[in-house]
Amino acid sequence: MRALKILVVVMGVLIVAGTVTLVALVVQRAGGLAGGGGRVALALDQPAGTRIAGIAAAEQGLAVWVQRPDGTESVLLIDPRRGRVTGEITPGAGGVPQR
Repeated sequence: MRALKILVVVMGVLIVAGTVTLVALVVQRAGGLAGGGGRVALALDQPAGTRIAGIAAAEQGLAVWVQRPDGTESVLLIDPRRGRVTGEITPGAGGVPQR
């Protein structure tokens, strides 16, 4: 009878530990408790005097509209996961130059 009580307690502890582990894995994979606060440090490598005129969410990252001091404007495509500029769209240009 004593062995049965010990077996029931051990199995109860295993069930609770398994459930806690499962919940922790689901939350981690869903990105619920990811550390870092989602901050990205990024240098846009633009000339001095360039100003950001707008920012919008794009399919795979961010689109940043910049106005340069010489009067030209362009949209920089940024991948925040990699922390780099992945492309640039310049109005009036024949295509989309890739960086």
